[in-house]
Amino acid sequence: MMAQRDTICALASGPPPSAIAIVRISGPAVRDICARVFEAGLPTPRRTVFGRFLDVSRETIDEGLGVFMPGPHSYTGEDTAELYLHGGGAVIDHALDTLCGFRDVRLAEPGEFTRRAFENGRLDLVEAEGVADLIDAETRAQKSLALDQLGGSLSKVYDGWRVGLLEAMALLEASIDFPDEEDAPDESTGPVAGLLGRLENELRTAIDDDEVGERIRDGFRVAIIGPPNAGKSSILNRLARREAAIVSDIPGTTRDVVEVRLRIAGQIVWLADTAGLREVDDAIEAEGVRRALERAKAADLLIQVRSPDTASSFEGAGDDDICVLNKADVAENVHDGGTILLSAETGFGFSALEDALGKRITELSGSRSAPLITRRRHREALSTSLFHVKQASANLERGFGAEIVSEDVRLAAQKLGALVGRIDVEDILGEVFSSFCIGK
Repeated sequence: MMAQRDTICALASGPPPSAIAIVRISGPAVRDICARVFEAGLPTPRRTVFGRFLDVSRETIDEGLGVFMPGPHSYTGEDTAELYLHGGGAVIDHALDTLCGFRDVRLAEPGEFTRRAFENGRLDLVEAEGVADLIDAETRAQKSLALDQLGGSLSKVYDGWRVGLLEAMALLEASIDFPDEEDAPDESTGPVAGLLGRLENELRTAIDDDEVGERIRDGFRVAIIGPPNAGKSSILNRLARREAAIVSDIPGTTRDVVEVRLRIAGQIVWLADTAGLREVDDAIEAEGVRRALERAKAADLLIQVRSPDTASSFEGAGDDDICVLNKADVAENVHDGGTILLSAETGFGFSALEDALGKRITELSGSRSAPLITRRRHREALSTSLFHVKQASANLERGFGAEIVSEDVRLAAQKLGALVGRIDVEDILGEVFSSFCIGK
């Protein structure tokens, strides 16, 4: 548990050297620090001021901008200040050394500013994760997803389901409290079935989303598969625009998965070159084939590669696979038939392959008509909640007592409450906030 009485400080911008450095301070000592560090004393709240910053011996740290934001209307909910300094290492070290010289002031731990925002009610847990995702976002799709989450779109949906479950619990409690009322089953347990049915459908729809949110956040997985010497490694190098994989005429050269990170159709894509698929006696190459098959099974999309000197048939290819015939420039009597013809040596046909990849990645990313689940933690919580909702519905249909039905409804609501942080979730806070950068 982090000590909430401490005042914390940290560099909240990129590492030096940089044009500007932002030093953030939060906690009960902020007013006193500002009064002593700002040359002109404690500034007017929420007004940026220009001037010198001084250490305790009145030596100049730097000249720059500063702002004081009193709590609770600040990012953390506490008194907060930010210093905008020149981004040199000496300036930053001098500023942080000065701040940590004050009593009960220390450097912040990773994610501690945002954790305090959560603990002070400024953000819920799902919105806090949106902050981390926004910082890590590399594509517009990732940024858009993170902004939606930070803006509360996911929290609103999750909390709406929780409120529905609490309503069902209240109706069940009514049937428990008034067991002698003849109309109690119709006016309390009756509507519960409708509520649970609606929630079950909505939870199932959210979970059955092909994990689009996680794919956008973490990247889509594409595997290049095919027999040895079909040109898989050469295709990877062409798409990556660098020599990422070793290319050789010797069969079995690629024995492990070689992966590159690309940006295709506005999405992060992990493109993997795999070992040639064939029956082998060599134990090491056999392991490579096993890993190739494993990666193919886990991939979101397959690029199946053949060449005239290996095999031109794509038997077993899925409808969604991209089929490529390499070395088409030296092949005779080649017919298209939906296959992309290319030459990894000359570059012929690669624009068609890149277009096909972009189209398929766009299709996989979906329309995003509703908030998307972005983390495994969310999916597991929703799956557990769905299990209890289904169990409650089944018990209600079997005629079990309201006390038994209510217990599953309570467990489902509890899981959703833990998801947004509305109940004690100390066991998962460390995991959530440890992935943050220091200044957040």
